[in-house]
Amino acid sequence: MIVSETVLETERLRLTNWQPEHLPELVRLHGDPEIARYFTAEGLPWSEERCRLRLERWASEFRDHRMGKLRVIRKEDGALLGRAGFGIHEPTGEPEIGYALFREHWGKGYATEAAAGLRDWIFRETPHDHFIGFAHKDNAASLAVLARIGMEPTRRQVIFDMPCQFFIYNRRAVHG
Repeated sequence: MIVSETVLETERLRLTNWQPEHLPELVRLHGDPEIARYFTAEGLPWSEERCRLRLERWASEFRDHRMGKLRVIRKEDGALLGRAGFGIHEPTGEPEIGYALFREHWGKGYATEAAAGLRDWIFRETPHDHFIGFAHKDNAASLAVLARIGMEPTRRQVIFDMPCQFFIYNRRAVHG
């Protein structure tokens, strides 16, 4: 068994990399229809196979680029809240921020806290000068998180057969 590495800590959260044995947690997260509705064009929960493939991809991104979606754990009690992190946006190669939390943790500021920590982390730990994010145009909560961490809306685009609003954050915006 490979030990999970803590990549980032915020006031209330610890973000660690995923391991193959975490597959049931990811299936539970993306198996929830309320969570899945903004992640696929059909709005269907992810299958176990899709979750397994995502874990493999995130492990590869973490190994090769020290990026990838990470497990979001509440420090206070070790509870898994969901996932957040950076992927590589395949069409452009840009770092892309993303997150998903279990419903019982919505509305408590965890997504914003994780995203803000990741925003600062990427400029401290990597040479990237910007990152992007996007959310389904109807996902008001996710769109609000992107705006709250200082991202600027750029364009609307259909991606994965979904109408999405894209955002960008440039290093110079806050980090000089």
